[in-house]
Amino acid sequence: MILSGLGIYLPSTHHDAAHIAAASGVPENVVRDKLGIQRKTVPGADDHTNAMGIHAARAALADAGVAAATVDVLIGITEEHKEFPVWTAAIKTAYELGATRAWAYDLGQKCGTAILALKQAKDLMLADGSVNTVLIAGGYRNGDLVDYTDPATRFLNNLAAGGGAAVVTRNGKGFEILGSALRTDGSFSQDVIVPVGGTRAPLTGANLDQFRFHIPDQPGMRARLEDKSLSNFVGVMEDACARSGFAPQDASYIGLLHMKRSAHLDVLQRIGVPASRSIYLEDYGHVGQIDPLLSLKLARDAGRLKPGDTVILCAAGIGYVWNALCLRCT
Repeated sequence: MILSGLGIYLPSTHHDAAHIAAASGVPENVVRDKLGIQRKTVPGADDHTNAMGIHAARAALADAGVAAATVDVLIGITEEHKEFPVWTAAIKTAYELGATRAWAYDLGQKCGTAILALKQAKDLMLADGSVNTVLIAGGYRNGDLVDYTDPATRFLNNLAAGGGAAVVTRNGKGFEILGSALRTDGSFSQDVIVPVGGTRAPLTGANLDQFRFHIPDQPGMRARLEDKSLSNFVGVMEDACARSGFAPQDASYIGLLHMKRSAHLDVLQRIGVPASRSIYLEDYGHVGQIDPLLSLKLARDAGRLKPGDTVILCAAGIGYVWNALCLRCT
């Protein structure tokens, strides 16, 4: 199965390190050097979550040379914070694109969703011979839910906005989808929440200011996460590579989500890959589940990948999940 098309949509508006520093009270050099944010994308007036995914989907279809009408399945990776609550965004995407034969569904695993969707696309094709083309598309703007003035959520100040898409076909040029690995640790499932707007605390006029990310026990979460996160990043990459026939240190490129600079470098060091074989997304911020697709497209468009090269995509999502998937350039 081949990842044969990529599409990215990024808003033209940004917050730079100086803006984030002024809004949060964090020194600008810390924002830039420690948090690793030169600037990040923020949504403009028309940059709604799923709408950005639709823009990216059109670009991915064009990149693959695939007509929307030939898509068999559309996997929506639009984040829950979108145009409307209780709404299947993928159905809207299929309609807007003219993917009239596709059945569509939403997939949600926070920032691990794109990698999970690529695995599912491959698995669908293996299981069902009638599925020949899968489109993965969605958008992200969870930065809306971050309060710069809350020190407990400072690690989320990198949350950005954008859309991403990928076309998966049975044959063609692009990236062969190899093995993958996923890990989940539910002990973190309520460490990062939006405390109102659900059935436990319905949204009211009195609690609107609480409709944002909240961390009930930031010191406890940090201590537990630091103990597990880096080892899980390394573990899923090692497992995915073992299922793909190559060692992590032999990968030609590593596409990681945006995280603080020291963590990015630590992950690469632990798997034995120099920083030159990755792209640090300091000029984009963390576009949620879109990051691995963005990183892969940046590397491809810069001419950094050639036929036969191997790639590892890796991401983590609050909840907590760690996902990795391997590719080989065709």
